[in-house]
Amino acid sequence: MKDLSFDLRWDRQWDYLARVRRPSRYMDEEWGTLKPKGDQEDLVKICLAYPDVYEVGMSYVGYQILYYLIKSLDVADVDRVYAPWPDMENLLVQDNEPLRSLEAKRPLKDFDLIGFTLQYELNATNILTMLNLSFIPMRSEDRGEDDPIIIAGGPGSLAPAPYVPFVDVFCMGDGEELIAEMLSLLFDARFLKRFEKLQLLSRIEGCYVPAVTGLRSSVKRRVVSLQDAFVTTSYLVPSDKIVHDRASVEVFRGCSRGCRFCQAGMIYRPVRHRDPKKVGQLAEGIITESGYEELGLVSLSTCDYPWLEELLDDLGPFLTENRVTLSLPSLRMDPKAIDIALKLEGMRKKGLTFAPEAGTQRLRNVINKGVTEEDIENTLKAVFEAGWNKVKLYFMMGLPTECDEDLRGIVDVIRLAYSIGRSYNKRSSVSASIAGFIPKAHTPFQWEAQDSIESLKSKGLWLKSQFREKNISVSFHEPTQSFIEAVIARGDERVGNVIEKAWQYGARFDGWGETFDISLWQKAFDDCNLDPCEIASKSLSYDDVLPWDHVDVGVTKAFLWSERVKALKGELTGDCRLNGCNGCGLQGVCFDARSGHDS
Repeated sequence: MKDLSFDLRWDRQWDYLARVRRPSRYMDEEWGTLKPKGDQEDLVKICLAYPDVYEVGMSYVGYQILYYLIKSLDVADVDRVYAPWPDMENLLVQDNEPLRSLEAKRPLKDFDLIGFTLQYELNATNILTMLNLSFIPMRSEDRGEDDPIIIAGGPGSLAPAPYVPFVDVFCMGDGEELIAEMLSLLFDARFLKRFEKLQLLSRIEGCYVPAVTGLRSSVKRRVVSLQDAFVTTSYLVPSDKIVHDRASVEVFRGCSRGCRFCQAGMIYRPVRHRDPKKVGQLAEGIITESGYEELGLVSLSTCDYPWLEELLDDLGPFLTENRVTLSLPSLRMDPKAIDIALKLEGMRKKGLTFAPEAGTQRLRNVINKGVTEEDIENTLKAVFEAGWNKVKLYFMMGLPTECDEDLRGIVDVIRLAYSIGRSYNKRSSVSASIAGFIPKAHTPFQWEAQDSIESLKSKGLWLKSQFREKNISVSFHEPTQSFIEAVIARGDERVGNVIEKAWQYGARFDGWGETFDISLWQKAFDDCNLDPCEIASKSLSYDDVLPWDHVDVGVTKAFLWSERVKALKGELTGDCRLNGCNGCGLQGVCFDARSGHDS
């Protein structure tokens, strides 16, 4: 374990805070933080590292859970760190100062483990920034006995190839059991050599250690029952406004709707529910301890929670008494979702968000969205009739089999929403956000090509040009960013070299429009003699070996391919909770839709 003889406080922090944008990003002592444990010399010290700015990282519920889980263990202690904005990075480099953890101000190099989450491909260069500022060798092969073990989890860990040069251990699947098992093992092995620790970690289900097992050794995702997973009513409350500034309680994990573009809907299966009484207890406890005035009930499709209406009835008096508003994520365009939304007075303060995804029924069938034209029209009428005057719609362009008619369909749906809204309230407004399709690993569309940058840009500009109305706003995601996201999402180990080169050229915060620079990536591809179009814009066959084929997420490759075949025929696959098993590969470990226990 690392020496703790230094003073954990950083004397120069106030000088730095006076010279950077949003200094609250780097200040500690938020409500809910716990003091470092005493006598830390023998404890395993882990720093949870989110590779984006504070206001994004603090919105991630996963680190809320892991923070208090690790604090509850006798064998370990935990701190946090977020990616510094370029102004802070420049100051640290200028003064040769190391990146430090948020709470104890401990240099990251002095931790035993650094735990990154791979939530978003365009955060890749930020990981290298954080390692570089910590004086930790970027590449696993260059690290020595005194360097922390770099671990990474999240959805990106299930397509790990581009990150392999930089990550020692990939943690695949649900982290509540996995991280506790890893820390317990490392505590027992604290006097062993670094490679011996890696060898032991490679034996844990869900841990992929390329240096020990090889680049393409098989590994199985870790899955836990939500009934047994760690939960707490403690909550970290940010020191400044964040992206999702509310208390959140996870009501269930996984989704069986089967949208064919959706990675989360495949890799988080099976569906596992949390008992409604437990959800209510957590919600009341978190609100009481945190003081939040907004509560989010989160999942991939919250309106599919079997006991949602019952839960809302039970929570209602408490929320009213404490003046807490309730929010739900993006709603499905179906009667049940709208009935629930209409009951939530707190949601009337905001616009409602829906995701039709595609503009025509044909294309919605291709992606298995399960939403009809009638659903869309009835939903819009119900929403505006009930008094809402703002609606936001999400669409994708460049989906497999898309044609001009499908793009015109997006225009038609936006105009339908505007027309219905205006018929109830002349001040009604509609906004639409349109993202380029990105083929993701472990989905039925993982074999599909992404549209070219030029095509996506042309489509986005055309869609924007169709509207001149004051109360209609249309935006589309920058196609060059979507292109790099696709390259990393589908890439193999060679893409790791490109990430490093792009970082060396100055790539930082590539998910942010104000800092993204495609020319840096173009130079990196050239230097590495890699054609990115061969990765992002090429259709693949079933027999092609994919960089993530060795990762077992539970859903089989055969099922994904069968869903692709059905997509090209425009055939739907029903929700297995309603229509019976679809044979995705999780038979025998599925969780009952009502009880949440193994079926």
